[in-house]
Amino acid sequence: MPATVVTRPIELDDAPALVDLLRVDRAFLAPWDPIRDESFFSLDGQREAVRDALAMQRDGLGRVHVIVDEGSVVGRIALTGVVRGALQSCALSYWVASAHNGRGLATAAVGELLDVAFRDLGLHRVQAETLLHNVASQRVLARNGFVRYGTAPQYLRIAGRWQDHAMFQALDPAADR
Repeated sequence: MPATVVTRPIELDDAPALVDLLRVDRAFLAPWDPIRDESFFSLDGQREAVRDALAMQRDGLGRVHVIVDEGSVVGRIALTGVVRGALQSCALSYWVASAHNGRGLATAAVGELLDVAFRDLGLHRVQAETLLHNVASQRVLARNGFVRYGTAPQYLRIAGRWQDHAMFQALDPAADR
């Protein structure tokens, strides 16, 4: 894992950097994302997305961080859909700019957010899902202790069509069994 990787909570001031990354990597990210409205790729769209992330955090429903490498924002990682009660779970999602792929940044960032989920949020389980052919992301999850537990047919509408996903989970290693 790179020593220079850090995640930090997202800030409104991150919107311009996120716009730049998303515009440059629009085609790179498109096969892994839902079809997005044009406004998503604008400064106003990213400001709105950051405001939504901050509101979600205020409401206790998740955490969104940016992935920073050598002082620059290079991606985004999120814990969303926090469920309390008996489940104590959330979902994980992330992306890293194409110019920074393959250097262990996603692996390190996922490790940091697992720590946030288990230690800071007190959750028991983190779920993640990938398209069946997204082997690189599956390796990131495996390196962080995620276990594949099934396949969800037509789980998410990605790149304009309902697609099957491999389902993964990581459990808090400190939890009583």
